[in-house]
Amino acid sequence: MKRNVDLNEISDGRLYSSGDMVKADCRDCTGCSACCRGMGSSIILDPMDLWRLHRGIHRDFTSLMEDSVELGIVDGMILPNIKMDAKQDACPFLNEEGRCSVHAFRPGICRLFPLGRYYEDGGFRYFIQIHECRKKDRGKIKIKKWLGIPDLKSYETYILAWHDFLNQCEDALSGLDEKQVRILTLYVLKKFYETAYNAADEKGFYEEFYSRLGETREKLGLE
Repeated sequence: MKRNVDLNEISDGRLYSSGDMVKADCRDCTGCSACCRGMGSSIILDPMDLWRLHRGIHRDFTSLMEDSVELGIVDGMILPNIKMDAKQDACPFLNEEGRCSVHAFRPGICRLFPLGRYYEDGGFRYFIQIHECRKKDRGKIKIKKWLGIPDLKSYETYILAWHDFLNQCEDALSGLDEKQVRILTLYVLKKFYETAYNAADEKGFYEEFYSRLGETREKLGLE
């Protein structure tokens, strides 16, 4: 999701790599679950997020769509996001104690918070959102440790590939009519989200993802 804001207004004005230390450690969020509430449709899911949830809580895309995930339009594409509970306006995976019940399988955006990604020159770096987290006494922690993602380099390469692909799709939409737009967006949704991944580990997921990505680019003429 693109944000047209001045980086200096929402961050400390610095960009970081995964090996840098930043003030992001909220010390296990003790007594706080503010970032899991009132988030609207902002917790957008990428294909790996759905694969992780499927592996962790044994619910596929169709099942999650019943109560935990909804579809929205993001930069012209149909993408899934976490659906806030209607009664409490909170993440459906937040338990009664205000703790994340899927913490080990939480989406990438949740892992990233309160950090963001700044894309430039064919890559991205991280920035810290200084107004988002209510904890004011955050400790310093290395970004790589904060994210808690095995083989972070492969994950970052995947995130960049997915970001670039969505940008390609967005560019392609401008030259299509309404029917063609629907065909493209629904095809991407089915190919990358509705069709389950059979991978048993991260390496297998990446292999399957890149295979689908290549097929889709060829089919849609995005090479």
